[in-house]
Amino acid sequence: MVVITTPPKETPMSATDSYRDLTRTVSQNMASLRTSTPGVMKAFGELGRAATAPGALDSKTKELIALALGVAARCDACIGFHTQALVKLGATRQEVDETLGVATYMGGGPSLMYAANAVAAFDEAQRAASGTAT
Repeated sequence: MVVITTPPKETPMSATDSYRDLTRTVSQNMASLRTSTPGVMKAFGELGRAATAPGALDSKTKELIALALGVAARCDACIGFHTQALVKLGATRQEVDETLGVATYMGGGPSLMYAANAVAAFDEAQRAASGTAT
């Protein structure tokens, strides 16, 4: 049985919230999953280690990418875990700031592209419904 000690948030963390507390709570909650689904949790841990292992990209660069994806996915726990990893890897504030600039750009850009497609799809459906489809 999985017990969640804090409800998931649907809003960004406030300035008074602590990412350290959040990651600690999430880690505690995952302990139950490690017991109930050990294979899945072990595989996930191995995936994370493999994905961030140095290769053509170093581990810090890979963690910066993970942070950007966590921001774009609006995942507070991801932000907490990846910023902690980045501190351990010696990332600078400037590196993080520039990564966050790209995350902001990409989090907004794809949404704009899909919005444009949605407008085109709506217009097409409206034309089809009125019998003026081209």
